[in-house]
Amino acid sequence: MEKRINKLKEKLKEKQIEAFLVTKKENIRYLSQFTGTAGKLLITQNESIFITDFRYLDQAADQTNGCVIEEISSNFAEGFSELLKKKKIKNLSFESQDLNFKTYQKLKEKLKIESLNPQDSIVEELRMIKDQFEIDKIKKAVEIADQGFQFLVDFIQPGKTEREVALELEFFMKKQGGEANAFDFIVASGKRGALPHGVASDKKIEMGDLVTIDFGTVVQGYHSDITRTIAVGEPDNKLRDIFELVLTAQEKVIAEIKAGMSCFDADKIARDFIAEAGYKDNFGHGLGHGLGLEIHESPRLSYTSEAALKPGMVVTDEPGIYVSGLGGVRIEDDLLITENGCEVLNSAPKELIIL
Repeated sequence: MEKRINKLKEKLKEKQIEAFLVTKKENIRYLSQFTGTAGKLLITQNESIFITDFRYLDQAADQTNGCVIEEISSNFAEGFSELLKKKKIKNLSFESQDLNFKTYQKLKEKLKIESLNPQDSIVEELRMIKDQFEIDKIKKAVEIADQGFQFLVDFIQPGKTEREVALELEFFMKKQGGEANAFDFIVASGKRGALPHGVASDKKIEMGDLVTIDFGTVVQGYHSDITRTIAVGEPDNKLRDIFELVLTAQEKVIAEIKAGMSCFDADKIARDFIAEAGYKDNFGHGLGHGLGLEIHESPRLSYTSEAALKPGMVVTDEPGIYVSGLGGVRIEDDLLITENGCEVLNSAPKELIIL
C-alpha cells in the first residue's frame, strides 16, 4: 500500500498540505489495508502514522505495513493534540465529508495548532482509478453476483414473495464466498417495478409480472452491482417493448463508452435513445456510478456531471424506464473503462427470460 500513500503524499505536496488526517473507513482501508473499526491515519510528507486504541494494536501491526503505529485509547482530541505537538505539526487538514461537526469542534478546541483546514475528496480522487488488486476483487464479486442470477432463474416462481427471493439470494451468494450484501437488495415485481429503489417487500410474485432484481456482494471490501429484469409468465406487450428499449440503450453505452468521454456524454448515449422512444420522463436517475470499496463512488455518470472517464475506472451502466401503474425495467452491468472502450465484467444473460 506504500504506492498508494506515496500518491497521496504527492497530492498533499501539490496542495501545500502539511499534514492530513484520514478518518473515512474506506479511505483508511484503501491506504493501509486496515479492516478494523477504530483507526485513523495521519499523513505528512515524511511519515505515515496509524492511530488506534489498545483493542486493535495487534491487528494494526499485522495489516498496516509501512505505518508507524500510535496508541490513543481515550480522549482522542487530547491524545491527538499531544501527537501533533510531538511531531511539530502546525497546520492540519481533514476530510470535510467525513469528520462530524462535534469531533471538529473538539479538535478545534483542543488542538494547539495554527490552522484546521477542510479538504474535499482527496483520497476519493485516487480511488477512482483501480489497480490490478482492486480489479481482481471486483471481478470476483461480479462473478459471485452472476452466479446469484443463475440461482434466481431457478428459484423464482409465482407465489414466492420478493423478500423470500432477496433472502435466498443473500444466502446463496454468501455460500459462494460473498462477505456481505453490497446494499439492500431491490426486488420489485409487477407494478412495483416502477419504483427504481423498490426494496424487497412481502408482495407475492404473480404470473405476468416483470421482476427487477438489483443486487451485489462484497469480496475483500470490494463491491459488485448487477440488475436484471425477468418475466414470470408472458408479460404485457408494452412492457416487452420497454424491455427491448432498455436493453438496446444499455448495449449502446457498452459499444460507445471509452476513456476521455465525459460522464455527461456517457449518460447522454442512453438518455437520448430513451427520450427519442418517448420515455424521456421515465428515466429519472443517472446512467451509473463508480464502484469499489463503496457501492456508490466517483465518478457519477449523469446529466449533471462533466467529469472525464479514465482507464481503470469501474462504473455501472444501468438505464431504466419506469411507468407508474404498469411496471418498469432496469438492466445493469459493471464496466471497466479502457483506452478504446470498456470491458464488461458481467456474464449473466440480459435477454428477456420468461419463467
